[in-house]
Amino acid sequence: MGSKLKVACVGAGYFSQFHLGSWRRMADVDVVGVADTQIGMAQETGYPAYDDVASMLRDTTPDIVDIVTPPNVQVDVIRIALNASVRVIICQKPFCRSLEEAQSIVKEADQAGAILVVHENFRFMPWYRRIKAELLDGRIGRLHQATFRLRPGDGQGPDAYLDRQPYFRQMQRFLVEETAVHWIDTFRFLFGAPVSVYADLRRLNPAIAGEDAGHILFDFGNGVRAMLDCNRHLDHASDNQRRTMGEGLFEGSDGVLSLFGDGRIEHRAFGSQVNEVLLLPDCWDGFGGDCVHALQSHVVSAIQDQTAPENTAAEYCAVLRIRDAIYDSAASGQKISLCSERCQDSH
Repeated sequence: MGSKLKVACVGAGYFSQFHLGSWRRMADVDVVGVADTQIGMAQETGYPAYDDVASMLRDTTPDIVDIVTPPNVQVDVIRIALNASVRVIICQKPFCRSLEEAQSIVKEADQAGAILVVHENFRFMPWYRRIKAELLDGRIGRLHQATFRLRPGDGQGPDAYLDRQPYFRQMQRFLVEETAVHWIDTFRFLFGAPVSVYADLRRLNPAIAGEDAGHILFDFGNGVRAMLDCNRHLDHASDNQRRTMGEGLFEGSDGVLSLFGDGRIEHRAFGSQVNEVLLLPDCWDGFGGDCVHALQSHVVSAIQDQTAPENTAAEYCAVLRIRDAIYDSAASGQKISLCSERCQDSH
C-alpha cells in the first residue's frame, strides 16, 4: 500500500470532525479527499472536496474509505467503494437500516476480499479498556453485576438535539438504535455474549419521534447480569456530559469498580471503606477520551500487521441481533432469548 495509507472520507457532518482530526494526527496516513452531497461542507474541511463519491475514489485511489454518514446511504457508498476496489472500509454506526441489509453487505464485502469495519468507538474508550483489564486480572473477584446509568442531559425541551445532530429527532427508533447500541457492543466486549434481554422503553420528549428513556436488563448466563439505565433528559456530575455520558458500577465478589463522569475509575475492596484511584480523570477535551483516534489507530495497526481488527462488520451483526431483540422485548413486554447469538459467539 506504499509508505503512507491514503484515506478518503465520505460525509462532512458534525461527527466527521473527530474522524478527520484523528487521521490528521497519524504520521503514516494522508487524507486525500472528503465527499459530501453538500460540497460546501466538504470544502470547509480543507481537504480536496467532492460531491460525488465515485469521482473522489477514481481520482484518489484510497487504501481506506471512512464512511461518516447516516444508515440510509451507507450501503450505496460501501458498494461504490467495493466497485472501486477499495480493500478497507470503515463505516459509522448505526450500521445499515436492518440486520438483513447489514448481513447482505457483509457478504458482498467478503466476496470482494474487502475488510469492512464498523466504527463502534465506545469499547475503545480508555476507561472500558482499563475495566476489561481489571476484570481479566481478577481485581474484583467473580463479577456479579454491572450497571451503567446513561445521563447525557441533552434531551429536554422542544429544541433538543437541534444544535448538534437534528436528525435524531426524526428517528423512529432512537435511544437504542442510536445510543444504547454503544453499550450493547461494550457489554459484549466486557462480559461476552448475553443469553437474554428484557427492555422497558418510553418516550419522554414529545418533540422527537422515538424513545429516549428506558431500562434494559442483560443476562449473560454465567452469573453476570447488567443493567443499562437510560434517560437522555437527566445529567450526571461531569464538566463534559459527552465524555462518559454517565456513570457505572461493576460489582464482584471481592470488590467494586466505579466509573465516574470525569473518566476516573476507582476500586473499593469488599468490606473496605477506602477507594483507590486506578485511572485518573480524563483530560482529553474532544469526544469520549479520544476513542475515535484509538479505534482508527487500531484499524491502521491491523492493516500494517495484517491482523484482523476487533470490530469487523461480520462480528457487529451480533450487536444488531441484540438491538432488535431489545425492541422486540419492549414491544412484547417479555424477556427475549438470545440463544442463537450465544451459540454463534461460542464457535
